[in-house]
Amino acid sequence: MDTKNLTVDGYLDTVPTPGDAPYTARFQLVVSPTDDAVDDVTWSCTTSKPGIVHELLTKIQPGDLLHVSGVLTQPHNAAEPARLTVDSLEVLATAPARALKEMVLDRYGDYAVVFDADRDQVPVFTALGQWVGLAASPDAIATLIDIHERVNGGDA
Repeated sequence: MDTKNLTVDGYLDTVPTPGDAPYTARFQLVVSPTDDAVDDVTWSCTTSKPGIVHELLTKIQPGDLLHVSGVLTQPHNAAEPARLTVDSLEVLATAPARALKEMVLDRYGDYAVVFDADRDQVPVFTALGQWVGLAASPDAIATLIDIHERVNGGDA
């Protein structure tokens, strides 16, 4: 096997996972030697450095720009992938904040409502999870809650 020291900048492709051995982590790093996406290379990376493993498994997210250094191992069999064993890692930039999905949960006192960008109706529950009803629009939430409290004696 051929090895060489390597330092690259790249974007974390997927969520890092625990490695095969204890206290290790695996991750995929997308490295772009040019500004053309056709030239992107995905490196399979591993590390056994405790601090790096902790950062990868708890803090670092896909899309983060990383600066990594380590040893690249190229096996003699060209069919096997090259592996980068990471000895140092620095987060150069975090991924942009991800947009909220289409649904948002909100509280109205003792009630919870679910806003869905694809629907006008708003499901309403008590904070304990009891179904209250479906408000025709966000403007009708207060009326639905008021009716529920009058019918149930104000006890959510």
